[in-house]
Amino acid sequence: MRGKPRENVATPLAYSGDMTAQPGPGPSLSVGGRDDELNQRLDDELTAFNTAATAGAERGEFSVKVTDPGGELVGGLTAWTWGSLCLVDLMWVREGSRRDGWGRRILRAAEAEAARRGCDRVAVSSYSFQAPGFYERHGYVVTGRLQGIPGGHEDVHLLKSLTGTPPSSEEPTPA
Repeated sequence: MRGKPRENVATPLAYSGDMTAQPGPGPSLSVGGRDDELNQRLDDELTAFNTAATAGAERGEFSVKVTDPGGELVGGLTAWTWGSLCLVDLMWVREGSRRDGWGRRILRAAEAEAARRGCDRVAVSSYSFQAPGFYERHGYVVTGRLQGIPGGHEDVHLLKSLTGTPPSSEEPTPA
């Protein structure tokens, strides 16, 4: 989860290769808060690089949204596709609706949209205190765990095949 953005306070400094401040002209390094312009430039540069490296594999974004009769958000999902891979970016269902099957329906709708776009796999990451068990119950296989999340938690990475061929798990198969 993301916290409240910090105030953007940048401190420009010039650095040499050993990261000691150097007075004078030349490139400068600054550390600050969220920088939307920098974020967009980095995204543009990496997208151009990745597109060239992957022979222009098709990319796209989509969302799934559920609202109640009053227009309030019940839940939703955002995802992106790149070639044959779909990655779920965010998924949430409001607390009072979590036992009504909305998570399952939202996830199935996203998987169907990913398949419609030519994807054969869906990847997702979920903190251990969030919903990795939910994804496992829906056919996702744990492919890795990143330790060190505050509170002794992990970032659990999961993958699901949309073609029926099971993805490999994080546990190697004995020979």
